[in-house]
Amino acid sequence: MKQFMLLIHNEIDKDHGMSPEKYTEFLNACRTYIEGLMKNGNLLSAQPLLREGTIISGKPGAFKDGPFVESKEVIVGYYHILANDLDEAIAIAKQNPELAYKHTVNARIQVRPIKGVEEKTNFNYPSGTK
Repeated sequence: MKQFMLLIHNEIDKDHGMSPEKYTEFLNACRTYIEGLMKNGNLLSAQPLLREGTIISGKPGAFKDGPFVESKEVIVGYYHILANDLDEAIAIAKQNPELAYKHTVNARIQVRPIKGVEEKTNFNYPSGTK
């Protein structure tokens, strides 16, 4: 199986705008999604990210701390998964509850294969998996 990152994009606005009951329903849907991925052997890790931080750019001696958000969108979490191919990873992403709830109307999921080995040098990147 191949490794993929599902990067969850959503708006920077911290107010999800859901009632407490609807938010609990959303969190339960996320838990069910995660449990299904674990049961099927697809999940390596998953974490939400805080909607704050900074961006570092430049080079040694000339680093810049830029504004974290230059748009209304930010990566709010990730899922590190295993899938047979890109099509299966996309199918897994389409089941994510982030896409099904009103507060996530602008949510997008970026599905990215993880490069494990550099082709030219045969360098193996550490994967953190056993």
